[in-house]
Amino acid sequence: MGVSARTRFWILVGIVAISGFSQGMLLPLIAIIFEQQGVSSAMNGLHATGIYIGILIASPLMEAPLRRFGYKPMIIVGGLVVGLSLLAFPLWQSFWFWFVLRLLIGIGDNMLHFSTQTWITSFSEAHRRGRNIAVYGLFFSFGFAIGPAMSSLVEINATLPFVFSGILTFVTWGFVFLLRNDFPDHGGGESTSFFGTMRRFSQVWKYAWVAFLPPLSYGFLEASLHGNFPIYALRNGIEAGAIAYILPAFSIGAIVFQLPLGMLSDKYGRHRILMSVLFVGAVCFVMAGLAGSSPLWLTLAFFTAGMATGSTFSLGISYMTDLLPKHLLPAGNIMCGVAFSLGSIGGPAIGGLIIEFFTEGFFYFISILLVTIGLCLVAFSLRKRVAVS
Repeated sequence: MGVSARTRFWILVGIVAISGFSQGMLLPLIAIIFEQQGVSSAMNGLHATGIYIGILIASPLMEAPLRRFGYKPMIIVGGLVVGLSLLAFPLWQSFWFWFVLRLLIGIGDNMLHFSTQTWITSFSEAHRRGRNIAVYGLFFSFGFAIGPAMSSLVEINATLPFVFSGILTFVTWGFVFLLRNDFPDHGGGESTSFFGTMRRFSQVWKYAWVAFLPPLSYGFLEASLHGNFPIYALRNGIEAGAIAYILPAFSIGAIVFQLPLGMLSDKYGRHRILMSVLFVGAVCFVMAGLAGSSPLWLTLAFFTAGMATGSTFSLGISYMTDLLPKHLLPAGNIMCGVAFSLGSIGGPAIGGLIIEFFTEGFFYFISILLVTIGLCLVAFSLRKRVAVS
């Protein structure tokens, strides 16, 4: 006998929070350990992309097993991979062994996010979809924000953060066994082969390409701000102590406004809210560029930018769900994840190049990116109106 729909929702949201927690813990924790061992910053940065590379490798292969086996088995296998990988870190401290573990965590996290995300979007009613996906994004952000605090456990014992995170993953994972399995809409018995998946990807791209731009922008923002802003700040004479409270202001702003924006999108439409937050975010990053080396104004600019653009990933997922029929949702959710991963990989690389050759242009480039995506939304809306006419 399965649990109620409400309990199912909160179990899925809890799984996402733990996934965010493990990702948020690994990024600074491994960077600190490698820095103490004298590993170069370039190799350290390469190592950090392991999770996102794992997500990209796994993405094209996710839809067929989901359609064949259902949501529950995918979440069980994904949680098992993540939990065992976390517990395996203390076994052998090697650069490439840890890189492989990060790849495996990326694959496991992809299974978790893809399955929970698709499940939630499939059973959420249209008038509550924005709220539900906002709660989903909010809990991931909470987990991601709390994760770095585990780095302090290294001072007690180097293995403690990995063991603690692994055990916590398995405790949450255990609740999945209470759920009754369910399957995505097959849309009239479509093929579950690899070629069938590719055909659905092309259909999804045709009808909902614009919905993948907000997740891409969020991946770019999150990765470039965390990876590039400290370099930008130090080159502009901002003290390291100030960076410690400027950077989290973006995440705090995102957490504060995640749910209200989701609810507003239910009321006024995803398209309008997305255009609004992208243009407001662009203005905020222009203000950040004009703030110079003032920690106070930079903190305010980051906080308001987080309030505006911190929900672009969850709003993009909700918008994609609005645009597609149910049988294409698995492929649509995969492509949202791919867009986010591409942004996360490209953000630090592009941001690093801009800072290297034109330091002052860092924030202005982010503003141009957000305005460009906003204009794409406008163009999509106009084209849709012409097509309807």
